[in-house]
Amino acid sequence: MSLRRIIQLFNLFLFLFLLFAAIAYLSTAWPVDLFLRLDPSLVLFTALSARVVLIIFLPVVILLGATLILGRFFCSHFCPMGTTLELLGKLKLFPGKKKTSLQQLNFIKYLLLGFLLGGSLLGVSWVFIASPLSLITRFYGLFIYPILSFLAGGGLYILRPLADRLDWNTLSFAQIASPRFATQGFIFVFFAALVVLEYFSPRFWCRTLCPSGAILSLFSIRPLIGRRVSSACTDCGKCARVCPMKAIEAETPKATRHGECIVCLTCEKICPEKAIHFPVLLSGKGDPIPSFLPERRHFLLAGFTGVLAAASSLTGLGSPAGKNGPGKVAHAGLLRPPASLPEKEFLSRCVRCGECLAACPTNTLQPLWFEAGLMGLFSPALTPKRGFCIYDCRQCSLVCPTGAITYLAPKERLWAKTGTAVVYKEKCLAWEHKKGCMVCDEVCPFKAVEFRFQEGNPVPVPEVHEERCTGCGYCEHFCPVQNQSAIVVSPMGAIRLAKGSYLETAKRQGLNFSLRQAKTFEYPPAPKGEKPGRAPGFD
Repeated sequence: MSLRRIIQLFNLFLFLFLLFAAIAYLSTAWPVDLFLRLDPSLVLFTALSARVVLIIFLPVVILLGATLILGRFFCSHFCPMGTTLELLGKLKLFPGKKKTSLQQLNFIKYLLLGFLLGGSLLGVSWVFIASPLSLITRFYGLFIYPILSFLAGGGLYILRPLADRLDWNTLSFAQIASPRFATQGFIFVFFAALVVLEYFSPRFWCRTLCPSGAILSLFSIRPLIGRRVSSACTDCGKCARVCPMKAIEAETPKATRHGECIVCLTCEKICPEKAIHFPVLLSGKGDPIPSFLPERRHFLLAGFTGVLAAASSLTGLGSPAGKNGPGKVAHAGLLRPPASLPEKEFLSRCVRCGECLAACPTNTLQPLWFEAGLMGLFSPALTPKRGFCIYDCRQCSLVCPTGAITYLAPKERLWAKTGTAVVYKEKCLAWEHKKGCMVCDEVCPFKAVEFRFQEGNPVPVPEVHEERCTGCGYCEHFCPVQNQSAIVVSPMGAIRLAKGSYLETAKRQGLNFSLRQAKTFEYPPAPKGEKPGRAPGFD
């Protein structure tokens, strides 16, 4: 096994380990978002769209400095996206494989770079559609992780009879939660297409589509150290035929397109004359082969297209731009993670990597489709019917690489209100069907739901005290009403701050959150002469 392959596999293992650390909450000391901080396009366009520069962006500055010296080495040695596609591309998927370079399309990555730049100038981040580290984190966190959890749970089910027979109590009662996520079908189709392209055209993503590759290519057009061919070269052209990035032309194999060269060393290994050497200090004569840079007007047109796309999103009906008020349409069920920035700032920073979704211990965080408009595509939102939000959990903010979700101290976290519960009387078992049910009161950690008797109703009915409700979703999650719960959390009253104290803001708004003490719940006595019924399953 070559040294490059060892480095590749080590970095892929490190990436997966850090993702597992985020999911399993191993330790706050692990830099679980390290690889995301190394993505040039993710960092650049987040900084431009959010108008912010963070200290956590320092790793990408170091990477770009190293690229000026060593060339585009990150793509072939460190990037988990490139490694994953390269390994999957080596599978024997189709008989009679015929490789094609499609190198005439390599300019597309620069047009995509211009599109992303145009959007970021208006404060809109489209980087999630093509950031390699965001995409690969989403692939492993939202697609591979649920599948592995499901298979592991099935394995336990198969082994349970054997464990019972051998009295292995630990294995008999062990359970593995299997998270479920929306948009999995899209993720599968997207990566299946990339794998097929990789199979027939090696490194197609890196050469043609990757905006981070475009940035690294611009920084490595004239590296200080790179490929050099000695006079022993016989112009056989083998290096040009095997180069996955098509950085070598068959007619001029001694020259190198350094902006496309990823220092994979494939040409050095294949050379029969051993005429190719890495690394070598290069002269400053520049790149002898014309690059794949598009014409200036095409790049400007791509940037203008990004501006138009951003402008159309900002002026759309569901746009987060502007203040709430008359004429502003917002999705009724759009619940953001606790301590999320205000919507426009949140969307400009969120890179849709899926780290928060995979790390959520109750699986309540789900990626959106178009509920929040085009700008909110794939962004995270709470789904209380799927799972409640633990009132003292800070896992989503801990793993967020860009600060779209603010990391709060424990005393502040309690006051990060995500919404307010609302009772739909026409669905409620107590209000509409006059059946006794107190589930929402029993599960509420803050005693925000209380029951009282209503004239003409033999059973007590629930009402929500808004000043006590944090929007955690326990009530909605455990409500026995099927399909849509009779009590639903809406974003009304949510506290989302770019700066300042959540505790002080909540106090100014008259909120009064306090965890209830453990107690035995008793059914309130019914008025004389009336016999309360019970909801199905509660008798």
